[in-house]
Amino acid sequence: MADDQGTLVSANEVARLLLPEARVGEALADTVPAWLSSAHSSCRAPAADAGRGAVAEGPVGERSYEAHPTVREDGTVVWWLVDDTDRRLAREALRIERERTAFLGQASNLLLSSLNLERCMDVTAQMAAEHLADAALVIAPSRGRELPIVSCLHGGMPVSSRVAARPEAVPGLAEALQGFPPVPSRWIDPATAPAWLVPEGFGTVGSIVITPLPGHGVPAGALVLLRRAGGAGFTEEEEVFARLFAARAGAAMSAARLYAEQASISETLMRDLLPPSLHEVSGVEYAGGYRPSLDHERIGGDFYDVHPAAVEGDASLVVLGDVCGKGLEAAVMTGKIRNTLHALLPMADDHQRMLNLLNTALLSTHHARFATMVLASAAREGNAVKLRLTSAGHPAPLIVRADGRVEEAATQGTLVGALPDVVALTAEVTLAPGETCVLYTDGITEARGGPMGGAMFGDARLQRVLAECAGMPAEAVVERVQMLASEWVGTGSHDDMAVVVISAPRTNHLSAVDGHTRGRFTT
Repeated sequence: MADDQGTLVSANEVARLLLPEARVGEALADTVPAWLSSAHSSCRAPAADAGRGAVAEGPVGERSYEAHPTVREDGTVVWWLVDDTDRRLAREALRIERERTAFLGQASNLLLSSLNLERCMDVTAQMAAEHLADAALVIAPSRGRELPIVSCLHGGMPVSSRVAARPEAVPGLAEALQGFPPVPSRWIDPATAPAWLVPEGFGTVGSIVITPLPGHGVPAGALVLLRRAGGAGFTEEEEVFARLFAARAGAAMSAARLYAEQASISETLMRDLLPPSLHEVSGVEYAGGYRPSLDHERIGGDFYDVHPAAVEGDASLVVLGDVCGKGLEAAVMTGKIRNTLHALLPMADDHQRMLNLLNTALLSTHHARFATMVLASAAREGNAVKLRLTSAGHPAPLIVRADGRVEEAATQGTLVGALPDVVALTAEVTLAPGETCVLYTDGITEARGGPMGGAMFGDARLQRVLAECAGMPAEAVVERVQMLASEWVGTGSHDDMAVVVISAPRTNHLSAVDGHTRGRFTT
């Protein structure tokens, strides 16, 4: 208790134990901590304002206290001191935990928002340097004799480099890169850190933490945290938190690396699965176009190929087909069919035999998929082009005559890969100069759209479009059909669409530059 003059009036036994210098009759400022004396000065009040004043708080030794004042009518103030050290520690621990949880959530969002490995390494190094240490390094598994490293100083930007160094030179680094549990930071002597481990301008290292970046089955790398000499070292709790962050970073890096590998594999496979480029071969003009059912995919179940004749003067073989289904599984089946047909090229002059052998091959696989297709053998004879057309469950090719008439080739047959035998009828057609043969998949005629969104493009509409294309080069016909079909479906869903045009070039018409168009072809 102290009076309105700031003189200590009374102190109970517990208060004297807590504040051994508190002596009755002496100035409060000389006997209690400054924070309590200051609180008393601001709490003095006349009798009319007697009551409770503002709570003060501060340390006494190594403990923390709250001081609750009661102002008496005579102006003296009674201070009740309550030890709140444990509550403060719990509150501080809760604050730190909330900050760390928010940090881990932010790290997860930033790291998982990108499937680029370099970006993940940059984000990991920058966030670690900003929140966990004075500098951070992300070290990926070695490529040959070099270590890919991203380093970042607190407040700086990540820097990528490749260092020819031995991980074994740093205690715990080789083990971390192999995915073994980290060694405690107290086991690592900062003085032994090699120069390549310390970012330029960092100064003297005072403490080091090295922790693995766990991946999906394979370690993603190692995280190195550095603090400068003279500052606080890493506590055991901070090392545990660093491992939590490293687990998230490692998972993101591993996912990015896996995505990059799969993308590379997919790109390699797609190069063989994508429809080929077409151009003029042996005096016959070819063009093709393809649109998968999903705009974000590049491959599907429709396919086409042009196989030039092995001997000059023989017929080239054109194949256009449609595998049951959509997406990657249909594309894989498409690849198998194309490879099988390529192996059967020596018997390309016998369409029926090719279809029978392909049918047998498909029935022997475990895939419950079938296909429709049309085979076309094309050979130049004088100014005309002789065609042999065979449909196997596929829409019959359309012949566009020079006067605008559109004829359906007299060919039909059963689909491939569903029945024990394939029965097909072959039609022979002659194209005069400027006339074309159009092979297409039902993704075009069955495309739904139009003004009401539900009408099919239909055979009749396709024939009207082709009639308007009489005399046009093969590539122009393909572009016209694709453009109108795309306009018809708009943004609606549709099946794969493929079209191939075979033309007998006009004798006075240069259909391509150096014999090439922007169509598709393969050898």
